[in-house]
Amino acid sequence: MPDKPSDVVQGTLDMLILKTLPLEPRHGFGISARIEQRSKGVFRLNAGSLFLAIQRLHTDGLIKGEWKPTENNRRAKDYSLNEKGGKRLDTETREWGRQVAASARILEAS
Repeated sequence: MPDKPSDVVQGTLDMLILKTLPLEPRHGFGISARIEQRSKGVFRLNAGSLFLAIQRLHTDGLIKGEWKPTENNRRAKDYSLNEKGGKRLDTETREWGRQVAASARILEAS
């Protein structure tokens, strides 16, 4: 586990949220927990930033939300990826890979 959490790289939060949704719908806490788990604790999301990003993705028609009861008999909005969101995730993933490769070439240059 890292010494301390890091901020998510600007512009990648939407992509990370979208990436958590293809397998199963998740509510906000589930999205945050999945990102923290997959990043091995490097990324711990601020609840406010996460909420705003989810709202933006929902407003942009990239995810859909549905109110469902939780294990504790409360209601939570589960979000799932729709076709438009899947296409955006594919595009952003390819672009991210291109940018990471370009950054690596710069950092490896002598």
